Parts: sequence; structure tokens; C-alpha cells
Amino acid sequence: MRAGLVRSHWLATQTLDRLHLRWLQWRHPGLRVADSASPALAAARYNLAPDARLEIGPPAATERRPGALNFVLYPGSRVVVERGTWLRTEVGPLTLVAYADARIHVGPHCLFNGCLVSAKRSVRVGAFAMLGPGTRVYDADQHDLDDAHPERFGPVEIGDHAWVSSDVTVLRGVRIGAHSVVGARSVVTANVPPHTLVLGAPAQPRGRVGDRSATR
Repeated sequence: MRAGLVRSHWLATQTLDRLHLRWLQWRHPGLRVADSASPALAAARYNLAPDARLEIGPPAATERRPGALNFVLYPGSRVVVERGTWLRTEVGPLTLVAYADARIHVGPHCLFNGCLVSAKRSVRVGAFAMLGPGTRVYDADQHDLDDAHPERFGPVEIGDHAWVSSDVTVLRGVRIGAHSVVGARSVVTANVPPHTLVLGAPAQPRGRVGDRSATR
């Protein structure tokens, strides 16, 4: 009996979440969530400018933790989350911020775990890449240093099967190569070649990483 009640409650929650997602897409014309994406996406916060676009592919997943997943899109921005990506919020909030006319592209089958991605120009993440808890990715300095040193920008690219572990900061203009691993609490200020282990502040090469295709 109890199992039946639990299942009935679960089905009711799923139905309400799917209805709420439809309402959210009506409220935000630039929001597109695939029908097979997790109904728990209804619990996310969506702050979209009228001409911003957010596309979430099938079957993207997240946990049902109200407000733990945040999308902030400024005018003219576009964010694409491709199929099979897990936007995990169990260990901390996850936020994607795209400023005016910026682009964030998350490739298929990625794992974002309690992290922050902030784009003022462009952040691109390849297939099967992983960003760990507390990690922050920025493609800009965020503010002017002073009157003589204005804010600087540089696109960020994270390659296929790369693993950026916990509490890492990735700064503007950095390209992290495919199958590379960035150690915990590193600060990445320069390009990381493919198949390379880096760590430290600033992050420095510490070894070679093999093919990570079979790790997920």
C-alpha cells in the first residue's frame, strides 16, 4: 500500500512539474526544454531577458531542488545545453550566466556539479566534459581594474572528456584540451594541452593523461 502511495505521489509531482515547465516556456518565449528532459527542471530559476534564448536538450537531467539550478540570461544572449547533460545540484547550487549577446554552449553528455559558468563573450564546453563542485569559469575579468586598465575578455573552451575538478577557477582566454584533468583548487590562467594533468595556482603541467573516453 505504502509503495503505491509513494508511486502515486511521484507521478503527480512529475505531472505538475511538466505542466509548470510548459507554463515557464509560455512565460519565457526564448526558453525551449525538450519533452524528454527531466521534469525537475521546473524547479530551476529562469531569469531570461525577453530576447534571450535558452535551449535544453533531451534527456537533460537535474535534481528537484527548488532554486538550486539558476539560469541568468541578459539581452541577446544564448545558452545551449545539449542532450544527455546532467546539471547536478545535490552538493551545491549551479548557475549559468550569459551577459548581453554572450554565448554558452554545453556539449552532449556533460556533468556540471555545483559550479558557476559566466560568459560575457563565449564559453564552449565539449562532449563528456565534467566541471566539479565549486568550480568557476569566467571569460572576462568581471570588472575594470582602474581607469587605465579596462576589463578584458577572451573566449574559454573546454575540450571533450576534460575533467575540471573541485574548486577550480578557469580564467579568460583559456583553452583546456581534450582528455585533460585540472586538479582541485587550481587556477587556470594559460592553455592546457590535450591529455595533460595540471594543478596549482597558476596551474602547471604535472603529467600526461591517457584516453578518458571510457571513464563515463
